Amino acid sequence: MDTRIQFRVDEETKRLAQLRAESQGRTLSDACRELTEKLALEQRLVDEQDQWLTEQIQLAFAKVDSGQARFFSHDEASTRMRAFKKQLKQQD
Repeated sequence: MDTRIQFRVDEETKRLAQLRAESQGRTLSDACRELTEKLALEQRLVDEQDQWLTEQIQLAFAKVDSGQARFFSHDEASTRMRAFKKQLKQQD
């Protein structure tokens, strides 16, 4: 089901926006719809990333709770990360 979105802008802004949209072969409504759809897509991606991060955090806490987590000192973690980055660069 489609829904209507209304907002107010001054006449000069509307006039200039219409001219710009028309110069691109579309209507101002088309441009507003495209912007709205783009914003919605961006939000969907953010929501997916947030969901993935939440799942990863829950998995990490589950590992801690079950005793399966391994903890490293700062120095060891830094050494491991440097080695990992070096390995990634060699794959390129």
